[in-house]
Parts: sequence; C-alpha cells; structure tokens
Amino acid sequence: MAAAQDVHVRICNQEIVKFDLEVKALIQDIRDCSGPLSALTELNTQVKEKFQQLRHRIQELEQLAKEQDKESEKQALLQEVENHRKQMLSNQTCWRKANLTCKIAIDNLEKAELLQGGDLLRQRKTTKESLAQTSSTITESLMGISRMMAQQVQQSEEAMQTLAFVWRLLCHAEENRPSPLCRKQKKSLLFETLLEDFTQGQSRVHEAITQLQQLSARGQSRFNSVLTVPPSG
Repeated sequence: MAAAQDVHVRICNQEIVKFDLEVKALIQDIRDCSGPLSALTELNTQVKEKFQQLRHRIQELEQLAKEQDKESEKQALLQEVENHRKQMLSNQTCWRKANLTCKIAIDNLEKAELLQGGDLLRQRKTTKESLAQTSSTITESLMGISRMMAQQVQQSEEAMQTLAFVWRLLCHAEENRPSPLCRKQKKSLLFETLLEDFTQGQSRVHEAITQLQQLSARGQSRFNSVLTVPPSG
C-alpha cells in the first residue's frame, strides 16, 4: 500500500513540475506577443487551463500527504504542497504583469497604425492638391503656347499675302522701271527680304510646336511620378 502511494506521489510531483514549466512557457509567449488581441486571448485561455490542471494536481498531492501514516512523511509532503502553491502564486503574478505589458504594447502598436493612417490621408490630400496644381499649370502653359502659335501662323499668312501682293506689283510695274538690270536687282532684293521674313515666321511656329511637345512630355512625366507614389503601409 505504501509503495503504491509513493508511486502516486512521484507521478503527481512530476505532473506538477510539467504544468509549472508549461505555464512559464506560455507566460513568456505572452510577453513576446505583439498582437492582435485575439492572439493574446488565446494564450490566456491556455494559461487558465494549465493553472487549473496545476491546481488540481497540487490539491491531489495535499490529499496524498494527509493520507500518509508517518507524521514525518506527511509534514514533508505538506511542505512540498506549500512550495508548489507559492510557485503557482508567483506564476500568477508574472502572468498578470505579462498581460499588462502585452496590452500596452498592442495599444501602442494600434496608436502607431492610426497615426500612420493619418499620415497616409494627409499624403493623399497633398497628392491630390499637387495633381490639381500641376494640371492647372500645364493647362495655362498650353493655352499660352496655343495663343503664341496662332499669332505666329497669322503673321506667316500675312507675310505670304504681302509677298504675293508686292510680287504682283513688281510684275505690273516692271515695264516702267528705268533699267531691266536695276529692276531685276531691286525685285530680287525685295523678294529675298520678304522670303526671309516668312522663313523666320515659319521657324518661330516650329519652335513653338517643339516647346509645346516638350511641355506636354514634362507634364506627363510629372503626372506619372505623382500617381505612382507608393503608399506606405
């Protein structure tokens, strides 16, 4: 009978030590837990189960101690029971502290995510404002170049009309000139002058078109760079 009790006591002590180690491991997991809150809840559920099993084994060991025939063995086992209960209370204190630390860490993380979300909203607002400003600037620039091109085209048409008109006058008055060679030189000089004015007008038109193309390319590049800004999180 005594041998059977000794075996029962030894098994009970082994299970108490096992549950104690498992509780300590779970408490460490709680310390390391960074969320979410559901993960902390799951860990606490496991700790409660281990504490229940540990408490049951300590009570079982206490009952075995009371059943001992020898007073010395009884007191020795009761002392072990007391030590196990002190250790369990210490574990419960560590458990509460670990929960407090974990909850603070989760709260800080949630606050940081909220602040980061606010930064993202401000960044999106800034992006929209930048897009609107860019669009307005490009529109104004394109309108300015469009007006300049219209003026250049009008000037070129006027130059062509003037050239044609003067050319007709020269042809009509050619026979009234004093010398054919003189008439030919003056007519050629005037024609070259008008042609040069026309060529310059055409050159300005081409230059305006080139500026328009470059500005459009820069505007598209700015739009693409703004639209492809990565969100942060």
